[in-house]
Amino acid sequence: MSEFIMTLRCGNRSGIVAAVAGRLAAQGGDITEAHQFDDPETGMFFMRVAFRAETDAATLRAGLDEEVRRFGLDLTLRVAGARRKVLLLVSRFDHCLGDLLYRTRIGELPMEPVAIIGNHPREALNLTLMGAIPYHHLPVTAASKREQEAAIQRVIEESGAELVVLARYMQILSDEFSAWLSGRCINIHHSFLPGFKGAKPYHQAHRRGVKMIGATAHYVTGDLDEGPIICQDVEPVSHADTPDDLVRKGRDIERRVLARAVAWHLEDRVLLNKDKTVVFAR
Repeated sequence: MSEFIMTLRCGNRSGIVAAVAGRLAAQGGDITEAHQFDDPETGMFFMRVAFRAETDAATLRAGLDEEVRRFGLDLTLRVAGARRKVLLLVSRFDHCLGDLLYRTRIGELPMEPVAIIGNHPREALNLTLMGAIPYHHLPVTAASKREQEAAIQRVIEESGAELVVLARYMQILSDEFSAWLSGRCINIHHSFLPGFKGAKPYHQAHRRGVKMIGATAHYVTGDLDEGPIICQDVEPVSHADTPDDLVRKGRDIERRVLARAVAWHLEDRVLLNKDKTVVFAR
């Protein structure tokens, strides 16, 4: 039997779960995991189902056509664990990139890195995990930003990347490029948003004497550091910590938060809900 992941969202109404579960059962599906959420604020319904079946994804998807029409389902159906193509962007700080590549190498992340793009030369990075992954050095200035983003877009289109990850890529994407990447670009922000946005958030936090620092993984939108949040985590700090201590501790938080967000996205555990997300985490 093959294993599949199905997600759906639609306006909430009675009978959705029964209809979908019944259709899967009629096709020989055996549900192994199920999550659902009815948001009373937006009137939207969200569901994620893992199941086994002795058929293929195309047949299963065709068998759900009636439910898609009846309930207006925004539905995805994938083979569970299938590696998905991911493009990684990086600047000088390579700890998040290195962590993602390592997790991929040991089989923890179901992704296929199709390329790495950096606005600094490859020699500026300290990684030994890139192997044969193509590296594109695309420097950017204010004058060349439009051309540089067009070059990134070409790499995305030619490589077939389904997801773009800003692994500490320290450049602000244009509104047009952000809109084009909507729902398929994840950023790691080295701060517990919405606080301490912009440059040097750890130094900002140190000046305020915070007792916890954090990191936030979110989808990119045209609003700087305000996209739908996927994952956050924090770490305690004290009055004795220097800004450098906060930066060091922050690197660890950034690595694990970004890896968690990427994993959840690749496993179809994150569904957009207007300006927020529904996350069916394990």
